[in-house]
Amino acid sequence: MQATIKHNSRNYKIDLSKPLDISIAITGTPSDVNAWYLGHPKIEPHVEDGFIGKVSEGSSVNFNNIWFNPHSHVTHTECAGHITEAFHSVNQNLRKFFFLAELVTVVPEKLDDDFVVSKKQLQYALGNKKRKAVVIRTLPNLDSKKSRQYSHTNPPYLLEEAVIFLREKNVEHLLIDLPSVDREQDEGALRGHNAFWNTQGNLRLNATITEFVYVANTIEDGTYFLNLQVAPFENDASPSRPILYKII
Repeated sequence: MQATIKHNSRNYKIDLSKPLDISIAITGTPSDVNAWYLGHPKIEPHVEDGFIGKVSEGSSVNFNNIWFNPHSHVTHTECAGHITEAFHSVNQNLRKFFFLAELVTVVPEKLDDDFVVSKKQLQYALGNKKRKAVVIRTLPNLDSKKSRQYSHTNPPYLLEEAVIFLREKNVEHLLIDLPSVDREQDEGALRGHNAFWNTQGNLRLNATITEFVYVANTIEDGTYFLNLQVAPFENDASPSRPILYKII
């Protein structure tokens, strides 16, 4: 199933039958990816007044309750409402879902006790390319990223200068394979989030950050089309399923 897309006066061809899913799913077990000091997500049959929502337990249907936090337990996309006093919903502000994207791979650099992604690294990786979306894959890139327990581990993050660089390149959708663009413990400064959404200027309500993606090593760096869909929750963040399509 091939499609031709005209974008900025150029024609691109993609194969819709060959999606590259870069999301991490919830299983409802302790092996799910996790951050921000919460317990693991749960997917359990609803139980009430003798009813058990499980066919193997005698019910006519499987009827599960699901408990999770999008920021902690799953690939998710968030909008400026994540850090603003005023309520903003990603479901209302993400109104377009198809973007030309660049996938880059970087090795976080040592900075004091941290590992960081710097402006210099992104300048080198992106060059003069102009993309509405950028996907950052960090090395090492092991399958364990899909089940890593990040709390209290001080994972890598993006320096404020790196995020400002992306904003100034008019990147509207930033996707990373980390729990946050910011340091785990930064006393609430959230410099990367604030820089990306430009909270000290014209707030970028159309811009999103997607965290906890996983880009398999078989997916090469380069230009793709990105389909970024979120579950329709009226919330600052929602579980999402970013899909890449290779350009033929």
